[in-house]
Amino acid sequence: MSAQTQTQSHPDSNLTLVEKVESPQARAQRLSVGVLVTLLGVILLFMAFTTNETGRIALSDALADVKLPTIEVPGLATVLVASLLVLGAGIGYLTGRIHGRLRTALAVIAGVGVLVGFLVWAAASSNLPFTLTSQLNLTLEYATPLFFGVLGGVLAERAGVVNIAIEGMFLTSAFAASLTYSITKSFIAALIAAAIAGLLMAGVLALFTLRYLVDHVIIGVVINLLATGLTGFIYQQLVAKNPSEYSSVTPMLPLSIPGLRDIPFLGPILFSLRPLTYLAFIAVPLVWFLIFRTKWGLRVRSVGEHPHAADTVGINVIWTKASAVLLGGIFAGLGGAYFTIGSVGAFQDNNPTAGYGFIALAAVIMGRWHPILGAFVALFFGFCRALAQTTKLMALPIPGDFIEMLPYLATVIAVAGLVGQVRAPAADGDHFVKTH
Repeated sequence: MSAQTQTQSHPDSNLTLVEKVESPQARAQRLSVGVLVTLLGVILLFMAFTTNETGRIALSDALADVKLPTIEVPGLATVLVASLLVLGAGIGYLTGRIHGRLRTALAVIAGVGVLVGFLVWAAASSNLPFTLTSQLNLTLEYATPLFFGVLGGVLAERAGVVNIAIEGMFLTSAFAASLTYSITKSFIAALIAAAIAGLLMAGVLALFTLRYLVDHVIIGVVINLLATGLTGFIYQQLVAKNPSEYSSVTPMLPLSIPGLRDIPFLGPILFSLRPLTYLAFIAVPLVWFLIFRTKWGLRVRSVGEHPHAADTVGINVIWTKASAVLLGGIFAGLGGAYFTIGSVGAFQDNNPTAGYGFIALAAVIMGRWHPILGAFVALFFGFCRALAQTTKLMALPIPGDFIEMLPYLATVIAVAGLVGQVRAPAADGDHFVKTH
């Protein structure tokens, strides 16, 4: 509990005063978030006085069939207002006088203020316009594997199994998809191979956590190392010796929806995507439905919260946990396929997943172990990752390497700043031993 409630009787009346007492943990959490938000506001305030007079935000790409206007916004005034809003939100957190929905509103104001302030600052700090459509297109591309990773993490952890192994599932699935497509020239076969690879890695996680009661975090790290070693060994022994046969991949092309793709601004962003992105849009509400609207989902949540209580009412705890982990492995496998056949092409032995599995795990935590909230957090990380590409040619007055680092920095800040405000399933990471 983040707060305790105390009741006191007023000496001169029959009224009872209810006072909420903040726990030390909640207070420390609130102060850390407040300091972080205030610091971001101060940085934005400094940035406001380094901008040009106006910033240009383009609503369409240079090669777009339908040209939309380029919006001009006042640089100094906009960034200054954004910084003051962020500072106000940070001070509101620090005072501790704002609770409930108002505190949520402060978080939204701070997030929007940082986002708008940075985008306008970037646009006003360059001679080139900030292309919003390119930014949003790249956001969806970078967020697609994270969507699937979030689903893999949510399913496992809702059942009480900590899934540190998403990165390993991504890696083996990316390799399996690339190798299978090189041999069969079939996207369907490659996706099936990726799903099976994710399933096998999830099977290892389920076997050692549920059957042999190995620490969940330790076996997750071992699976990640196993994936790195296994894919590297097969790549060197097979693919590298005959790349023309085993490393020949043509990635999926974007699939445009006739009619909808011609909608100005939204059409090129939402209706001209790669097939796996469309599949992710379907998978997120599907997993939400499975977890919160089916009997199986109720059992999954029950074994993740109180496995012994679930066992007493006849639920097969081990099988329920295993089924959730294995299904999560299939989704993670589809996410891994995006790194090869989904967007890039042939598998390269240079860490193609780039830590995305750990970012997906952070999105699970920030998303409160909820598939839809986790998907929104994945979009946030995808947005941060896309900024590096969108601003690469804009010659901003900050190093490009720093912008490249933003998604990973955001991961650390987000988990450190927000993890104390969420609660994992009660039995997450605990071993279950059936008693009679």
